[in-house]
Amino acid sequence: MKISFVVCLLTIQMLNVSCSSTSLAEIEASLPDMQGKPDGVYRGNYDLSGAPVKVILDVTVQNENIVAINIVKHIRSPIGKKAEKITGTIIEKQSLNVDAVSGATGSSKAILKAVENALQ
Repeated sequence: MKISFVVCLLTIQMLNVSCSSTSLAEIEASLPDMQGKPDGVYRGNYDLSGAPVKVILDVTVQNENIVAINIVKHIRSPIGKKAEKITGTIIEKQSLNVDAVSGATGSSKAILKAVENALQ
């Protein structure tokens, strides 16, 4: 009986791990149409469910381009701080179709989604 219970718990744990990693891989962000977007500062946020990652940021738009991204709050693991450099890539490429920062995928995805949410 105890062995069956342990096997059941291990199976559930494996399913939880595989589901959370699959859902992280499925998170995609796309830049809304910037044509006609008024200059200003737009606030966005994203809370990565199933992980202790939350981002609040401000996106500055000028002449229909992203000119600055200021991270107001970033709840993350210590390694998640590395993801904050993705903001420079977003500005450089004017796109959310950028690679996540290695080792900080969750925080990278949360930042990308927060930018998307800010500009919608």
